[in-house]
Amino acid sequence: MVTPPRMIMGTDDLSGTDAAALYRLMTWLSPAFPVGAFSYSSGIEWAVEAGDITDAASLRDWLIAMLDGPGFCDTVFLAHAYRASRDDPSALREIAELAAAFAPSRERHLETVSQGRAFIEIARAAWDGGDLAATIAACGGAIVYPVAVGLAGAAHRVPLAATSHGFLHAVVSNWISAGARLVPLGQTDCQRLLVMLEADVAATAARALQATLDDLGGATFRADIASMRHETQYTRLFRS
Repeated sequence: MVTPPRMIMGTDDLSGTDAAALYRLMTWLSPAFPVGAFSYSSGIEWAVEAGDITDAASLRDWLIAMLDGPGFCDTVFLAHAYRASRDDPSALREIAELAAAFAPSRERHLETVSQGRAFIEIARAAWDGGDLAATIAACGGAIVYPVAVGLAGAAHRVPLAATSHGFLHAVVSNWISAGARLVPLGQTDCQRLLVMLEADVAATAARALQATLDDLGGATFRADIASMRHETQYTRLFRS
C-alpha cells in the first residue's frame, strides 16, 4: 500500500510566488518541454539488448542503481550550481566544468550537454528573468542539464528542494519511458514503477542536498559500460 503524503492544514491556497514557482517547475520538467529527453536512454537500450533488463522488476533494480550513481551526482551538481548562482557566482565555472567532465562516456556527455543547451535556450527565450543571463555567462562554456535546471530554479526563486526532487522525478520518468518502449512494458507497469521508486527518489534528493562536491561518486560500473557499448550497438532507437 502506498502511504499518502502528510496533509498540511490551512494551506489550500498557494501564494502568487509559490504558484508561479510551481507552474514554472512543472513546465520545465514536463515531457512536453522540448529538451529531447525522449531520444536518450542512458544506456538502458544496451542493457535490454544484453539481457540485463527483461521486465519491470529488473528495470526497477537497474534504476535504483542509476539513482544511487548518476542520479545522485547530477542532483549534487544541480544543488551546487543553484547555491553558487545565488551566493558565489565565481564558483560557477568550476562547478559547470566538473559537471561536464563527470559524464562517463561520449554518449552520456552528448545526452547531458544537448539537453542542457536546449533547456537554457528555451528558458532564455520563454522564461528569461532574474539573474539567469549573468549566471549562464559565468559558467563560461557548456552547461549540462542538471546545472541548467539549477540555474533556472535559482533565477526564478523556485525552492531548491522542490527543484531537486522535480528534476530527479523527470529523469526517472524518462528512464522508465525508455524501458517501456524497449522491454516493452505497459502503462500500468510504468506507473507501478514510479510508485515503487518514490521513496528512492526522495531519499536521493535529500542526500544530494546535504552532499559536498567531495561526496560525488558511485559504483554503477555496469551502467557505465552500457552507455559505452551502446555507442557501437548495431540497431538503436535511442541516441544513448
